[in-house]
Amino acid sequence: MTCTDLDKRASNGMQHRSRANYLAGLAAEDVVARSYVQRGCAEAARRWRGQGGEIDLIMRDGDSVVFIEVKKSRTHGRAAERVTRRQMDRICMAASEFVGREPRGSLTPMRFDVATVDQSGQVQVIANAFGGW
Repeated sequence: MTCTDLDKRASNGMQHRSRANYLAGLAAEDVVARSYVQRGCAEAARRWRGQGGEIDLIMRDGDSVVFIEVKKSRTHGRAAERVTRRQMDRICMAASEFVGREPRGSLTPMRFDVATVDQSGQVQVIANAFGGW
């Protein structure tokens, strides 16, 4: 994605975050999406919004749907600490809405990952980070 593409996306979504933070978030989502694609996943949606809330990335891993919360910070640990229970609940509600539209509905295999991006752009994935919802 080019800087121009990021600028266009930024003009559509800035509300509470600064432009720099917004662009950093978009860039983190891009690097995470590429990471999943390199592992054989297909992108289903970005910043998907349902009545329950927004999901940063939705990928398909074979028959499974993977809901991904992307967090960027100086370190992976700091990024992971920023995922709150309230946020997990909202993501799970939105995911239920998303799979309700899938052919298998609530029987669709799914998981919830947290992907962290550190200051150097490295990605770490915590697979099934809150699967016990």
